[in-house]
Amino acid sequence: MAQLRIALAQTNPTVGDLSANADKLIAWTRDAAEREAHLVVFTEMFLTGYPVEDLVLRTSFVDASIRTLEEVARRLEREGLGDLPVVVGYVDRAGLAPRVGQPKGAPLDAAALLHKGAVVTRTAKHHLPNYGVFDEYRYFVRGDRLPIFRLHGVDVAIAVCEDLWQEGGPVSVVGQAGAGLLVVPNASPYEKEKDDVRLELCVRRAREAGCGLVYVNQVGGQDELVFDGDSIVVDGAGELVARAGQFKEELLVVDLDDLPVSDAEPGTYPYDAGDGSTITVERLVLSSEPVAPYPPVPAAVPERLDLHAEVYSALVLAVRDYVAKNGFQSVILGLSGGIDSALTATIASDAIGPSRVNVVLMPSRYSSDHSLADAQELVRRQGVNAQVVPIADIVNAFEKEIDLSGLAAENLQARVRGMILMGLSNEHGHLVLTTGNKSELATGYSTLYGDSAGGFAPIKDVPKTMVWELSKWRNAHSDPDFLLQAERPIPENSIEKEPSAELRPDQRDTDSLPPYEVLDRLLDDYVEKDMGSQELIAAGHDPALVTRVIRLVDLAEYKRRQYPPGPKITPKNFGRDRRLPITNRWRETTG
Repeated sequence: MAQLRIALAQTNPTVGDLSANADKLIAWTRDAAEREAHLVVFTEMFLTGYPVEDLVLRTSFVDASIRTLEEVARRLEREGLGDLPVVVGYVDRAGLAPRVGQPKGAPLDAAALLHKGAVVTRTAKHHLPNYGVFDEYRYFVRGDRLPIFRLHGVDVAIAVCEDLWQEGGPVSVVGQAGAGLLVVPNASPYEKEKDDVRLELCVRRAREAGCGLVYVNQVGGQDELVFDGDSIVVDGAGELVARAGQFKEELLVVDLDDLPVSDAEPGTYPYDAGDGSTITVERLVLSSEPVAPYPPVPAAVPERLDLHAEVYSALVLAVRDYVAKNGFQSVILGLSGGIDSALTATIASDAIGPSRVNVVLMPSRYSSDHSLADAQELVRRQGVNAQVVPIADIVNAFEKEIDLSGLAAENLQARVRGMILMGLSNEHGHLVLTTGNKSELATGYSTLYGDSAGGFAPIKDVPKTMVWELSKWRNAHSDPDFLLQAERPIPENSIEKEPSAELRPDQRDTDSLPPYEVLDRLLDDYVEKDMGSQELIAAGHDPALVTRVIRLVDLAEYKRRQYPPGPKITPKNFGRDRRLPITNRWRETTG
């Protein structure tokens, strides 16, 4: 039996920044070498970032990916790191002749083994996900090779992300061919309460393959997606050996003992993948002699975050990375004194620091005294930059020129506020954060070119009931990674008072919507579970409310298409997950 020390590089790459990602690979490999690792495993498509979407259809981008891979292999050797094998994800091409129905250039979601200045072997994802946020049949052709390389006597196989999630394919072949360890680069996005599903998956696949499994996952924000890390190592019996933290970069170094020493012959061998395809196993040898016995490093298994901690951390990371990766220095938002804008401001302060957060208080003729006072109290608690811009005279100027009444007059106030925020954004380069929640977005309770105007929507996928829960959680908790260290940063009155848009006298949300605890349960069933009207009624929802809410949700589709991106935290967000036609005469009926 043999030992191996594996370094899991749970990293945060930037899509398209191949040079910076390559620099990070070098730095992290050096760290792994200093910690005497025998193998470093980076994440899926690390060199290009993930997901790259239509960039993979550009020949120039794929060429750059392949060139960067080869350059970084040579650079590792030049910098004295060539003896440490590195597994890393990138984009390759299959070299297939063009044909209809095949992505342009036949790109591959690939992984390579780098050693002694060369690309020793390459592989590509076999199972291409085409559900939820994934549409990889649009972008890639599937791989059909499984490398198994011998490292200090242990045969190590490489599979890529989705190959772990589907039956058959590479994991089945690993079980047939025999390997001492399976390493899997991943870019698996976050959604709430997903981490235990991953652990269960790793346990099951390790037992199927008959070997230990190293699951290395990306971390960071990329447009609507958030990657939470949570990398996992299990042994061949499926027992948890080590686990990385959530929502932070980490080089997790793990010692694996009692790995089988192999004497299988090098060469290429075809195997039935169990899914109607054939996978060719490529066996090669880097080193045959086991390392001398050494004392192992204690394995780390940190405590998992609870639901509210993980959701809040995901939102903070999403805002931090969207701001940084898109080159913004500051953000701006309208602060009403209500709970949605209070939570959004707090997330922003935790993400980039209160000195870079700008808020504008824009009272109207209908704003209550407590709204302005609550907003000012948040400014005092957090130390964000604030200015007051009363909008009554601006609205009056519009009303002198155009005759508006009812809803149109209410929406004018929201549009004036949106115009002010966008003007200040243009003047100072701030990123405008919208403050709408998922419940409002679902039912159309937002104003186009008003409160929906902006560049990023931090709580777009957070139902209203969870907005309150997260606000209470944040007032009771902090984290060393949060850049705002104020105690109870959200005023209690913003949390406790009845919500209102304050666009007409004595307005309350409940004037036109059911209580949010009732609404959110119905929205969860209709939006996330795709229940039809009869199913909703059978699930216990009031028939009249079902009819009304379905109509509100369906009619608001055109608004959601024009809403800014925001981080996905639920199983089905408005955006990459849920794609319904705007022009659509299908109507759910309750009878």
